[in-house]
Amino acid sequence: MRGLPRIGCCIGIVVAAGVLTACSGKPPAQESSTTPHNVTLTKEQQQSIRIYTVEPSQYRTTITTTGVVDFDHDRATDILAPFSGPVTRVLVTLGQHVAKGQALAEADSPDFATAVGAYRKAIITAKAADAVAANDRVLYAHQAISQRENAQAQADAVGADADRTAALQALVALHMDPKTIADIRAGKQVTHGQGVIRAPIAGTVVQKSIAPGQTLAAGTTPCFTIADTSKMWVMAQVFGDDVTRVRTGDPASVVLGDGGKPVSGTVTNVGAVVDPDTRSVNARVRVDNPHGALKKQMYVTVHIQSRSEYKGLLIPVSAVLRNDENLPFVYVVEPDGSYARRSVSLGTRVGDRYVIPEGVHPGDKVVVEGSIFLNFIQSQ
Repeated sequence: MRGLPRIGCCIGIVVAAGVLTACSGKPPAQESSTTPHNVTLTKEQQQSIRIYTVEPSQYRTTITTTGVVDFDHDRATDILAPFSGPVTRVLVTLGQHVAKGQALAEADSPDFATAVGAYRKAIITAKAADAVAANDRVLYAHQAISQRENAQAQADAVGADADRTAALQALVALHMDPKTIADIRAGKQVTHGQGVIRAPIAGTVVQKSIAPGQTLAAGTTPCFTIADTSKMWVMAQVFGDDVTRVRTGDPASVVLGDGGKPVSGTVTNVGAVVDPDTRSVNARVRVDNPHGALKKQMYVTVHIQSRSEYKGLLIPVSAVLRNDENLPFVYVVEPDGSYARRSVSLGTRVGDRYVIPEGVHPGDKVVVEGSIFLNFIQSQ
């Protein structure tokens, strides 16, 4: 009877130990069974597995981003009113192709009449001053007049000629056509008050801002925008580390939303300022647009291929799977023939391959077909 309390004490210790073990969760042996283990396949199962041996490769990066179409600013111009006065006629319509010097609109302009009168007067004054200067040169040669009188006549002629040239430039600035200027020089009558706005370049009328009856203010009223749309700019947005991979001269292709044939182009400038709203840098791509498919403000997809070559480890996209936390991993063949899961980091995508900065080494054999089957077996 004296041994009973001692036996009861031992039983209590065992029970207490069992309770503590139950409260602590799964036993160590059971927890270790949940860790990923290598997968072993039969020879028949291995027939459906395809392996890729990792080796260093040369590659060029391709950046895919969005862009906005714009006019080639070197081949487009805004036309401001060269004179003041009310518009009488608009001679062109939107979308019309115009030649350099072609009349775009007419206006009743007092500036035009003043310039015509000033030029006519300057011609007469210069002609008279030249005649006096020529006569005084003869008289001075025969000592009929003093040197001072001759010098003054020559200076007056030079000044009159300069005034005539300045008056002519004023007409040219008002876009007066050469024939009208020739008529004025010949002494013929012309319409003094009719001013003509002319195209400074050849191209397409892409914006028309005036209408008959509207009063123009010289140098401030916008009238037309003319652009040569046979070549356009695409402003591509480049983000983050991709900015360092884009260089002037890199080839690019522009894809329209209609699924048409890509348009080839070239990067002509990489911006030096980060857009504060998008945190991107604009890369300007110049493209040919002979059929007018690209329109200003159109959104497009841009692929920019780097001309610089890089060296690294690449694996096919099909080799990469993701775990429950969306982290990438691959299956690698171990020396014993089993397949082990290995985490990797993904770099730039190059076509159908990823650059792998970390996770694989040269000579590794990576599963590129059958990874999903291995993942299924491993998860059982």
